[in-house]
Amino acid sequence: QVQLVESGGGLVQAGGSLRLSCAASDRTFSRYSVGWFRQAPGKEREFVAAITWSSSSTYHADSVKGRFTISRDNDKNTVYLQMNSLKPEDTAGYYCAADLSIVKIRQTPSKPDYWGQGTQVTVSS
Repeated sequence: QVQLVESGGGLVQAGGSLRLSCAASDRTFSRYSVGWFRQAPGKEREFVAAITWSSSSTYHADSVKGRFTISRDNDKNTVYLQMNSLKPEDTAGYYCAADLSIVKIRQTPSKPDYWGQGTQVTVSS
């Protein structure tokens, strides 16, 4: 069982930056691909970014390309989402998810085995 804990959310003005972290307690976390998703009130969950276990491949949604960057540090069992140039429409709960298969993260609907509890990001205009 992989437990994921997100942190780093908060309130920021438009144009600002935040870095989200997704930490796992299990040392096997380094074998997992990880994705970030977000969900705003009244909207469907949306894929944001994903990274393979070795960091050999990363994927970003068109809506965040050039502004958000996913990365990981397997020595720290942590995946990051650096968010720059934030916009009010980025306001949402952000969730990380892990699976041994990157396909299960990237497919629609995504079906990774493990999910975190989420962290709220609010961008004011």
